[in-house]
Amino acid sequence: MSCAIKFDHVRKTFADRTFLTGGVKNFILNGFQFSKYANNHLVLDDISFEIPHGSTVGFVGRNGAGKSTLLGLIAGIMKPDSGRIDVDGRVSSLLELGAGFHPDLSGRENIELYGVVLGFSRAEIRRRLDSIIDFAELAEHIETPIRFYSSGMLARLGFSVVSQLDPEILLVDEVLAVGDYQFQAKCSEVIKRFRADGGTIVLVSHSAGDIVNLCDQAFFIENHRIVASGDPAEVMAKYQPAAG
Repeated sequence: MSCAIKFDHVRKTFADRTFLTGGVKNFILNGFQFSKYANNHLVLDDISFEIPHGSTVGFVGRNGAGKSTLLGLIAGIMKPDSGRIDVDGRVSSLLELGAGFHPDLSGRENIELYGVVLGFSRAEIRRRLDSIIDFAELAEHIETPIRFYSSGMLARLGFSVVSQLDPEILLVDEVLAVGDYQFQAKCSEVIKRFRADGGTIVLVSHSAGDIVNLCDQAFFIENHRIVASGDPAEVMAKYQPAAG
């Protein structure tokens, strides 16, 4: 089976810039020199794995372990400091609730905007517009600016866009934990159908049920590295005591 995603000794850090304290005076005197106080904050270190086409893989770890950063690297939003990342396939991602949405635009307008952000053509988005609205179950609110939407409504809108535009690789970050039970079940069914059709899914979740029931393989990230991988139930058994 060919490889959809491959990480080869990937390392990622972020600059942690610390401003001087002491109020406006110190900022005026030193504000343009803060770069010398920058420290590199290590997020991921020596990360290597392969994800075959058509598989569903879960990543678990404590908050701040680097799971969302890893998804951002797969999506191409970020670049590694070192190492190599290969991705074979069109990626759609739901990495942050409401990311890519504009609060003053309507739900309908945001579907088009979000679809373009994900790399789809306007013509393709418009062909799928009705199915996206139907899946989200937001027809009565679709002309309302999304600043009036609840977090659950935003999750439904975002997931509907990425799931109805037929990506080849789907990245999902905790969205299954948002919204009511009925919507969560609907998302799970979409993922199962996407799997059956040969799509590749990378899922970040703290839910043992999601990881065990949906994934073929799981990875546990701790202290910036992958410390366990393999059977989802076995990986969750190692993660849950550590998380507790």
